[in-house]
Amino acid sequence: MSGGSRDFRKLRSRIRMMCYIGVMAALYVVLALFVSIRAGNLRITFASLPVIVTAVLFGPGAGAAVALVGEFFNQLLTYGLSPTMPLWMLPPALRGLMVGLAARWLAKGGKLPESRPVPYYVCIVGAALLTTAANTVAIWLDSVFWGYYSFAYVFGATASRLVAGVVTAVLMATASIPLVRKLRGRV
Repeated sequence: MSGGSRDFRKLRSRIRMMCYIGVMAALYVVLALFVSIRAGNLRITFASLPVIVTAVLFGPGAGAAVALVGEFFNQLLTYGLSPTMPLWMLPPALRGLMVGLAARWLAKGGKLPESRPVPYYVCIVGAALLTTAANTVAIWLDSVFWGYYSFAYVFGATASRLVAGVVTAVLMATASIPLVRKLRGRV
């Protein structure tokens, strides 16, 4: 095998990955903008689905990339460019990193992560709890920076946000298993 054909395959693989990340980031934006419920500082969204699927299939870097690009455009289209935008991009990226790392860890035993439902759900719910905690910190830092929302308002809704995050995570884990199975080997 020549070095040129190997380089071409590597380039083709990278291009395919960039296209996949772009498509999943676009899906993230659509789900965040049009398939979400907002009530005060409680937000239930299905935007984590493409992050979870990408992280399970391709690892933490790809999952984080989908989240960063998707949330950047979500923030841009919803609130515009702001100095605190990176605060809001970080929590979804943490979800991508955590799910991707957990999927790699689950796959070490030779079994696919999606074929081990209990640890799979635990990882997705754990990532949701981390994401919710990071979002709560982002709300607080944003409110400190801009001078709105009281400490009580930000942290008073934490319990309901955690419950909503866990319920959404269970739904996303349930939806992601058949998607990952269908996409595995095709992308």
